[in-house]
Amino acid sequence: MIRFIVRKKNDGAYAGLSVEGHAKYGSYGKDIVCAAVSVLTLNTVNSIEALTENVMSVREGGKGGALEVDFPEGLDEKGKLLMDALVMGIRDVEQQYGSGYVNVSESVSDGK
Repeated sequence: MIRFIVRKKNDGAYAGLSVEGHAKYGSYGKDIVCAAVSVLTLNTVNSIEALTENVMSVREGGKGGALEVDFPEGLDEKGKLLMDALVMGIRDVEQQYGSGYVNVSESVSDGK
């Protein structure tokens, strides 16, 4: 299963995201659920980098092709819109294929 965690601060602002695991919906190289989550996530991270002035810390690799992104200075309106679109897209994948393949959750902290 893919675990997609959206990290937010107490005020609702995005603090970051974490993605790890494999959907195992299809065979290796033909797993459309993994492909959908990967494309949505990587396109969003690349778009935030290319189209906004937001600062990000990105770590990738490890078990299950994990990706972790932090927004240490928060996001401007463009970055927030891109993240809103990402979360909407990942939730749509979860709804269409089931939480046994993709599980979306939210983690809220005081931002420290």
